[in-house]
Amino acid sequence: MTANGLITIPSSFSVHETIDRLAAKAGSLGITIFARIDHAAGAAQVGMPLRPTEVLIFGNPRGGTPLMQDNQLAGIDLPLKALAWDDDDGKVSLSYYDAVWIAEHHGLSSKSAAAIKAIAAGMAAMTKYATTA
Repeated sequence: MTANGLITIPSSFSVHETIDRLAAKAGSLGITIFARIDHAAGAAQVGMPLRPTEVLIFGNPRGGTPLMQDNQLAGIDLPLKALAWDDDDGKVSLSYYDAVWIAEHHGLSSKSAAAIKAIAAGMAAMTKYATTA
């Protein structure tokens, strides 16, 4: 994790396949997929180059609502997002905000502790599946 709260892990798959795998795992767990954004495709539409870059936006009210009940401003970081991206060397990574960082960033109380713990564990499991063969 870096100072800005991001967790970044390497992926064994392409950007597109990493997001496919993350979406499949999330769906299998009953998590709603709200959007998938292909930033490189958007850049191409306006004639600008961009290495493969995709975002998946997903969540579950059972996980996020307790955070917003504690502090509604946590909703700015919900639903959750993960970014798969290709670096200068062609290596793919998956980045997302650490649930503990979200809690600290919004000054969440102990009322949110169980939800934060569950979100962190869920993200770790889903991103491991998405990035490892």
